[in-house]
Amino acid sequence: MISHVMVSLWHAHPGSPYVFGLVGDDQDLDFPEPMPVVGISRSAKGYCIISVYETMKTYSVEDGLTEEAVVTKLRTCRCHHLFLHNSLKNNSSGTSRWGEFGEGGLLWGECNARQKEWLDGNPIDELLFKVKELYGLDDDIPFRNVTVVSENRPRPLHLGTATQIGAIPTEGIPCLLKVLLPPHCSGLPVLYIRDLLLNPPAYEISSDIQGACRLMMNVTCSIPDFTCISSAKLVKLLELREANHVEFCKIKSMVEEILQLYRNSELRAIAELLMDPTWVATGLKVDFDTLVNECGKISCRISEIISVNGESDQKISSYPIIPNDFFEDMELLWKGRVKRIHLEEAYAEVEKAADALSLAITEDFLPIISRIRSTMAPLGGTKGEILYAREHGAVWFKGKRFVPTVWAGTAGEEQIKHLRPALDSKGKKVGEEWFTTMRVEDAIARYHEASAKAKSRVLELLRGLSSELLSKINILIFASVLNVIAKSLFSHVSEGRRRNWIFPTITQFNKCQDTEALNGTEGMKIIGLSPYWFDAARGTGVQNTVDMQSMFLLTGPNGGGKSSLLRSLCAAALLGMCGFMVPAESAVIPHFDSIMLHMKSYDSPADGKSSFQIEMSEIRSLITDATSSSLVLIDEICRGTETAKGTCIAGSVIETLDAIGCLGIVSTHLHGIFDLPLKIKNTVYKAMGAEYVDGQPIPTWKLIDGVCKESLAFETAQREGIPEILIQRAEELYNSAYGNQIPRKKDQIRPLCSDIDLNSTDKSSDQLNSTRQISLDSSTKLMHRMGISSKKLEDAICLICEKKLIELYKMKNPSEMAMVNCVLIAAREQPAPSTIGASSVYVMLRPDKKLYVGQTDDLEGRVRAHRLKEGMENASFLYFLVSGKSIACQLETLLINQLPNYGFHLTNVADGKHRNFGTTNLSPEPSTALR
Repeated sequence: MISHVMVSLWHAHPGSPYVFGLVGDDQDLDFPEPMPVVGISRSAKGYCIISVYETMKTYSVEDGLTEEAVVTKLRTCRCHHLFLHNSLKNNSSGTSRWGEFGEGGLLWGECNARQKEWLDGNPIDELLFKVKELYGLDDDIPFRNVTVVSENRPRPLHLGTATQIGAIPTEGIPCLLKVLLPPHCSGLPVLYIRDLLLNPPAYEISSDIQGACRLMMNVTCSIPDFTCISSAKLVKLLELREANHVEFCKIKSMVEEILQLYRNSELRAIAELLMDPTWVATGLKVDFDTLVNECGKISCRISEIISVNGESDQKISSYPIIPNDFFEDMELLWKGRVKRIHLEEAYAEVEKAADALSLAITEDFLPIISRIRSTMAPLGGTKGEILYAREHGAVWFKGKRFVPTVWAGTAGEEQIKHLRPALDSKGKKVGEEWFTTMRVEDAIARYHEASAKAKSRVLELLRGLSSELLSKINILIFASVLNVIAKSLFSHVSEGRRRNWIFPTITQFNKCQDTEALNGTEGMKIIGLSPYWFDAARGTGVQNTVDMQSMFLLTGPNGGGKSSLLRSLCAAALLGMCGFMVPAESAVIPHFDSIMLHMKSYDSPADGKSSFQIEMSEIRSLITDATSSSLVLIDEICRGTETAKGTCIAGSVIETLDAIGCLGIVSTHLHGIFDLPLKIKNTVYKAMGAEYVDGQPIPTWKLIDGVCKESLAFETAQREGIPEILIQRAEELYNSAYGNQIPRKKDQIRPLCSDIDLNSTDKSSDQLNSTRQISLDSSTKLMHRMGISSKKLEDAICLICEKKLIELYKMKNPSEMAMVNCVLIAAREQPAPSTIGASSVYVMLRPDKKLYVGQTDDLEGRVRAHRLKEGMENASFLYFLVSGKSIACQLETLLINQLPNYGFHLTNVADGKHRNFGTTNLSPEPSTALR
C-alpha cells in the first residue's frame, strides 16, 4: 500500500523565503522575515540607501543620510545582497580611493567586510534590474515605491547613539527596548518599536502616536489580542496560493480586530489616529472607512469557505473494529478545514467507502478473530488481531499459529483460506505475521481514492481563496501593520503605566528663530528624570531636573553620574520625539531634527585607527550634522590625547556648538578649558552635586549649577582595589606637582556618585537605594453552551457587591456611590492598560460550566496566566475595578460565598472558607429573576 501521510516541504531562502505544501498542512509555521537587496550611492544631499524586497515587490529610497546613519542601517538590517554605486568613489578628497581620506572611512570599513558588487548608471533603475536578474523575474514585473517623503523627519540615529542607549542591543549597555515593552511582548511589535527609535518619525506622526497612546491609557473597555502577521508572509503565501486554513483563520481574526476597533467608540478614535503612522510604515494610503468595509468583506468571504469553529458535522469516521488512528490519519488531512457545504459529494463518497471498508473487515477478519478467541490457548498459543499499519496506510490482520492443522469446516476456516500475505508499495511481503484479503485491499484502495479526492477538493478551495484575497493584498498589508502598531503601543502604554512614566509635551522648533539666542519656549525641561534602566515604580534611581535652554558644559568626578545623565537624557528625548512615554514626572521635549550622543571610543586595529582618531571622526560627524534644532551630547571630550592640545580642541568644539545654537551637554575632565579665552554666549556651566558628611564627600547624583574641578580619582582608585601604597605615592606626586592649584574643600563642588555600573544594574540599585462585537458573540455563545447568561451573572455580581460597598463606604445615600461597572473580556481580548496597578475583582467563565472568582492588582498578567492553562485558551472574564486591595479581597470572598446562592457553580468554593467575611447572608436574597 502507498502511504498517504502528507509531508510538508518548507524552505526559507534568506532573500526570498518560499514554501511548498504548506496549504495542506494543519499548523502555522514561523516565517522568516525576508532580507532586502541593498544599494548605496552618493547624491548631492548625502548618502542614499535603496532597499528592495523581492517578496513584497517593493522598494524604498532614503536620501540625505549621514555616513553613520547608513552604517547603522547596515548593522540592523541583514541584507541578502549589497550593491555599491560608483558615486561612492568620488569622495571629498577628490580621489577615487574611497575610504583613505577621512569621510567615507567608516562606511568603507563596514562594506569592505561584506560581499559586494559595484554598479553604475541610475542607482534605482540599475538596482531593480539587478534584483530581477538575481531572482529570475521578468522585466515587466513592477516594483512599488513605498517611500514616504517628509522634509521635517528627523535624521536616523547614528550608530554610536543607538548602541549607547541600547536601541541596538549592546553588551554592557542597558537595553532600551527591554524597558519599553512587557517581557511577554515579542516579535513584530518589538521590531516596529526598534525601527521607530532608529528612525524617529516626523512631528505630525509622533503627535498621532502620542495621541493614540494617551487614549490607550484611559480606555475602559477590553481590547483585542491584535493578531500580528508578517506582511511578507501574507504576500508570499497568497501569491503562491499556499495559505492553509490556519492562516486564513489568523487573517480572519486580524480583520475582525479591525472591525472591533471600528465598532467601539473608544477604540475607533485610537484606530483613526494610527492611520497615518501605518501609512508611513507601509507606503499605502488607505481611507479608514474603506479599510473597515474591505475588512468586513474579507471576514465574510473567509467565513463562507473556512471552517472556523470546528463544526460538529465534520467528525472523523469511527467504527468499532477499525483502529481510530487509521481514520484520524486519513481524514485529519482535509476535514475541519473548509465548510462541509462545499464538500457534500466528497463526504458522501468517503462515508460510502468507509462503510464498505468496515463491512469488508467485519466479514473477512472478524470471524477469524472470533475463532481465535474461542480457542484461547496457554502461552505460545494462537494469536491474532486487527491493526493499523501506519507506514503502509492500511488496516490488516496480524496473527500467528492461527491456521488449523485439520480443516474441519468450523467457523472462520473459510475466511482463513482467503487470507494472503500483506505487501508493501513495492510488492514485497511486509512480514510473516501480516495478512489481508483481496476484498479488504479493494476497500482500502477505494477509501484512499475517496479521501484523496476530498483532500484535493479542499486544497482547490483553499488555493481559490488565496487567489481571491490576493486582490485585497494592500488592505491586508495595511491591516496587518495597523495591528502590529496597535499591539506595540498598547503594550508600551501598559509597561509605561506600570513604571510610572509620563507623556511629555512635544514642541516644534521655530524655523525662523534667531540662532543668537534661543527662545525659552523652545528649550527642553524634564522634571524628575530617572535613568530608563531603573524601575521608578520600585523607588530606585536618583531623579534629576534638567532645564536646558542652551549648551551645558558639565564637570564632575569619576563616578559622578555624568555618563548616566547623558544617556538618560538622550533616551528621554528620543522617546518623546517618537511619541512614547518617558521616565520622568513631567517633561517638555522639542522635536529635534537629530539626536547625537558620543561616548567612549575604542581603537579599530582593522582600520588602522587609534581611539582618538575614531573619536575625532565621530566629533566631525556631530559638528557637521548639528543645527540649531539638534540635541548634541558628548561625554568626556578629547580623553584620548595629551591634555593641552586636547583641551584646546575641546574648547573649539564647544565654541562651535555654542555658535550653532543647539541644545546639549559636553562633559569633561579637562579643567584647563575654563582658563581658555572661549568665545561663547549661550553655554552655561553645570556640575554633579555632593555634600560633605564628617569630612567625607557624600555624592548626591544631582545636577547643579557651577564647576567641579575635583576628580575623586584617588578615592575611585582606592574603591576599585588599587594598593594603598600606590595611592599614597600618587598623592605625593600630585601635591608636589599641583599643590598650589588645589582648591580649598569649601570651594569644591564634590560629587558623590559613581557612574552606574551598566554590567550590574543590581549593584547600581543598591548604590541608589534600590473584534469587539464578534468576540462578544463568541463569548455569548460560550456562555449559552455553559447555561450561563452574562446579564444574569452581571446582575448577581452587582447585587452582591453594591450593598457591601455601601456598607464599606458608610454612605447614607446609595445613589451617591459609584456603581459596580462590569467589563467583559471576551475570547481573543485583553484588559485595557487602565487596569495596570488598579485593584480588580474578576470572574472567569470556564469551559466546564463553572466559574472562578479572583482578585488582583495585575489583571493583564492574571488573565494571561489563566489562559496558559490547558483548555483555558479562550476563557472569558467579567471584572470590575475597586479602590484598594483590601476591598477587592473582601468582595472576592463575598462573591465566592454568595454566587452559589444564585445558581452558579464555582471551582474555588473552598477559598471562601479561609475568611469569615461573606459567610453570612450579607447580600440581598436572590431575586426570582436571577434564580
